[in-house]
Amino acid sequence: MILNAAGKMVEKWYYELEKKFPDIQCHGMIVMPNHFHCIIENTGTIPVGSYLRVCPNSPTGEQTDLGEHDNILSEHAGSPLQRVLQWFKTMTTNEYIRGVKNYGWEPFNGKFWQRNYYEHIVRNDHSFHAISDYIHNNPANWFADRLNSKKP
Repeated sequence: MILNAAGKMVEKWYYELEKKFPDIQCHGMIVMPNHFHCIIENTGTIPVGSYLRVCPNSPTGEQTDLGEHDNILSEHAGSPLQRVLQWFKTMTTNEYIRGVKNYGWEPFNGKFWQRNYYEHIVRNDHSFHAISDYIHNNPANWFADRLNSKKP
């Protein structure tokens, strides 16, 4: 995939995630003509999972005993993926708008990014390598991609 200026901009902001969020490690990624794939690793030291302050099954909503995690309010260790991607989308959207105004980039209708995102938790090496291969091979499959609006 040969990136235009907008694609290079998205790539640049992807790797800026590691500077903004020190507990995030950026792995393989690919910028496609109308979508983006990446692997983001949360390297936080506390095991990933929610530590709720309120017992969801309790009719009274009583507090649970969380021990050392009592100060964590419904957040997992490290930077939440939602906040990481929100920052990434904000930065890329703002820079794309500047590109439209200053460099003649093609304007977009509505939103630059879809409202949400697809996520998959990578739980083992096999899954990591399968997803990495998918990302690496995505450009070769572009002409058959269901998202390709110029498909024959």
